[in-house]
Amino acid sequence: MSEYEEKKAAFRKRTKAYASAVVRAYCELPKRTECQVLGKQLIRSGTSVAANYREASRARSDAEFVSKIDVCAQEADESLLWIELLVEDCHIESENLRWLLVESDELIAIFTTMSRNVKRRIEGE
Repeated sequence: MSEYEEKKAAFRKRTKAYASAVVRAYCELPKRTECQVLGKQLIRSGTSVAANYREASRARSDAEFVSKIDVCAQEADESLLWIELLVEDCHIESENLRWLLVESDELIAIFTTMSRNVKRRIEGE
């Protein structure tokens, strides 16, 4: 396996771990209505990050890759919003949510960099 393929596989594993952490966070939420509403939004956007990255990793063109990676960044940013609301407004204290806050920020930065680099390469061709 090439270094590129190894990195791609490692990042697929990382985004899947993120989705799994989102599912666990949802399962741990109190049954209060506001927590469940925010949690359902989080589970939709958070699991979408991994699903869209898998699609991006199988993209047939640079344009398709950029499109899917941009969706990953958007979904990670949306997830960050739901996590912030759970922590700040619902007063949910959770090590998992703290980890998700940090990981969301890191994933957004990585996806943004990936997209920017491919766009630059396309423009340079």
